[in-house]
Amino acid sequence: MAVGRTTTEHTTQPTQGGGDGRRQVNVPVLGRVTVPPPEQLAFYGVLAALGALEIVEWPVVLIVGAGHALSRQHRSRSLQQAGEAAQSA
Repeated sequence: MAVGRTTTEHTTQPTQGGGDGRRQVNVPVLGRVTVPPPEQLAFYGVLAALGALEIVEWPVVLIVGAGHALSRQHRSRSLQQAGEAAQSA
């Protein structure tokens, strides 16, 4: 007796997200994930390597990484608000 099997396709091809230049990837378990620009990925990669090689302690790596991510979010919101103000003027 054959058992019916369903398959689900997951795409990993990057797509432009929301028209703001950010790339998004569909991950099977997580869904759609926004991927940072290459220079940010390099920063996080070097930071992770410093932690893995125990050059920098892991708590410091986590704090610096979180601080960097938060500063990027704040900066982009500020630029967006400045752009909206300039358009309305």
